Amino acid sequence: MRFVDTNVLLYAISDDEAEAAKRGAALTLLQSSDLALSVQVLQEFYTQATRASRTGRLEHAEAEALIRAWQRFPVQDTTLALVSRAMATAQRFLISYWDAAIVEGARAAGCDVLLTEDLQDGQLFDGLKVVNPFR
Repeated sequence: MRFVDTNVLLYAISDDEAEAAKRGAALTLLQSSDLALSVQVLQEFYTQATRASRTGRLEHAEAEALIRAWQRFPVQDTTLALVSRAMATAQRFLISYWDAAIVEGARAAGCDVLLTEDLQDGQLFDGLKVVNPFR
């Protein structure tokens, strides 16, 4: 299984021509059946996609419909145990708590690959490999 970070979802809705290649890559990825994501990813997507200052801002109903559609993938809940593991991961690997929560969400979902451009491509987190899908 591969875990999708928020940036993949945001590129999938981008109308910025400078991001056309990333949009295409994201849309292709989202056709896969081996993906998982987390409640955190969906929350971050909603917040960023509907932000008033965002170019190409989505209306609530549009963002909600996409989030419902993406629930066809397994969605990892945020639990107190996950929060605790994320804090330890942030400290151990010297990354932000939010990145660590993504890492731990991916691990909890049983993924062995994390698709993101927010961490170092190829980095390993105890068996979870970071892959930048936009390289």
